[in-house]
Amino acid sequence: MKRNLQLLVIDPQNDFCDLPLAYLPVDAQSGASLIPALPVPGAHADMLRVAGLIRAGADGLTGISITLDAHHRYDIAHPTFWMTAQAGDVAPFTGISAAAVRAGEFQPRQHQALPRALAYLDALEAEGRYQLMIWPVHCEIGSWGQNVHADVRAAYNAWEEKTLSVVTKISKGSNPWTEHYSAVRAEVPDASDPDTQLNQTLIRDLSKADRVYICGEAGSHCVKATTEHLVENFAVTDLHKLVLLTDCMSAVSGFDAQFEGFVRDMAAKGVQIANMADVLPELLANAKA
Repeated sequence: MKRNLQLLVIDPQNDFCDLPLAYLPVDAQSGASLIPALPVPGAHADMLRVAGLIRAGADGLTGISITLDAHHRYDIAHPTFWMTAQAGDVAPFTGISAAAVRAGEFQPRQHQALPRALAYLDALEAEGRYQLMIWPVHCEIGSWGQNVHADVRAAYNAWEEKTLSVVTKISKGSNPWTEHYSAVRAEVPDASDPDTQLNQTLIRDLSKADRVYICGEAGSHCVKATTEHLVENFAVTDLHKLVLLTDCMSAVSGFDAQFEGFVRDMAAKGVQIANMADVLPELLANAKA
């Protein structure tokens, strides 16, 4: 009897991949090559392994889900939202705390946004997971950078055609007032926006699986946040169903310790840790069942 084996690929998008020149198209406006906004070292190789797993294990995969970062240019975690006390630009990779905003070190470019931004920062810090980080504008809706890595898309398109199935696409991040690392919920859900709240459908569908293989980018952030939220919402007896494919994910530069701590913590909770080669035999066996 076939088992329900699911693949969850977190944000396999161009902007997160350290793509070689052959993968870079030319911008129609400038004539220059488009380059990833937030490349994660090792991500291109990760995505080639993910594509290889999909191709080799296609007949054993019951379902594939892809999460997609989807941001506006104006976003609370982008430089477009903030300015310094001297009305200067805020550089990417700057952390902004509620205390720093109250001290006048940073201010929203739109003054009327200050009360809501402070309320967000207070709520975010109360969660105890992250401080607001300013990222380069990335995965802007409609941009090349938001698109899925070419090899991963080709592999899952072939799976769709072969199995006459549809890959589930899960969009996250389009609310400019909250960070949305996790596919399960935003860091601070917006009461007026259901898309930022707990994704009950995703939790329910994945919890029915016999195995959920988790991969994607970045291991230190969106993979981490999604997996942590799945662990919070799965029954303890089902945590062994979750499998982190650690050779199919990498950390944002400077966040290796955060990634390594995440993997240790998940293993301690009962999540399985594996490589692509470890799980392929399970998929091949399922294809023959």
